[in-house]
Amino acid sequence: MESSSQQRTTLALLQQKASSDSKDNLQRTLCAAKQAAKRGAQIICTQELFATEYFCQSEDHANFDLAEPVPGPTTVAFQEIAKEQNVVIIASVFEQRAAGLYHNSAAIIDAGGELLGIYRKMHIPDDPLYYEKFYFTPGDNDPGFCAWNTKYGRIGVMICWDQWYPEAARLTALAGADILIYPTAIGWHPAEKKAEGAAQHTAWQSIQRSHAIANGCFVAAVNRIGLEKPTDDDGLEFWGQSFVAAPSGEVIAEAGIDTEEILMAELDMVHVTEARTHWPFLRDRRIDAYQGITRRFRD
Repeated sequence: MESSSQQRTTLALLQQKASSDSKDNLQRTLCAAKQAAKRGAQIICTQELFATEYFCQSEDHANFDLAEPVPGPTTVAFQEIAKEQNVVIIASVFEQRAAGLYHNSAAIIDAGGELLGIYRKMHIPDDPLYYEKFYFTPGDNDPGFCAWNTKYGRIGVMICWDQWYPEAARLTALAGADILIYPTAIGWHPAEKKAEGAAQHTAWQSIQRSHAIANGCFVAAVNRIGLEKPTDDDGLEFWGQSFVAAPSGEVIAEAGIDTEEILMAELDMVHVTEARTHWPFLRDRRIDAYQGITRRFRD
């Protein structure tokens, strides 16, 4: 299996608008994955919970019917594409693990169609219109943050709210990931957009660019677009702008705010080695002095 020997990798992020028709969402995303492969993509990632509208805007028990097992219909469909097109796919899934046990998950599928593993979202938000704690059990991945050897590189996968935590990015990089990939669903509350929108987006991109710098790796975030109003509230306006950052923190590819796109980026893995030797943050870590990081707060 090729992994660290892979020098250049082409990444594709599938930025789309979701509708209330889950079958249509799945078919359009499968089609986009095939198009990305034909354009030369080797690693392809969907946005978070791509198969549905962002249902976490309300606490509704009926939404649990949207979940499926892994492996299940969605992962099998992507496995077929991975095998047919010889590509790696990260597919977001609302996973029913057992009766009453649900996760916000990502299936990691290698070129050839093998299901390498499942990443289950670790950090679960509970904010207005982001009522994820009602639906999702925090991941109990073993280890908590990990990386997978794929045909086209060693990748780490986390999901949305995970992207705000330097600890998560660091541990995933320490597991050997050269690329951190975040399926995402983030947007503006329409009433806040004028006053807070620019600052919110800047903060979101900045924290992830900092992960790239601090860990000497590529970082990719794939977000959805469009105003979604599954309830009577004002809804959420997802801001798109999926992007890829180099180990320097430079944004090397970025999608639009309101356009469906297959965002492509060529990643030269030599830049990971260069970053980690010229800015040796991993080398100079004081691992003897970090015991306090596992405490909630140091009174």
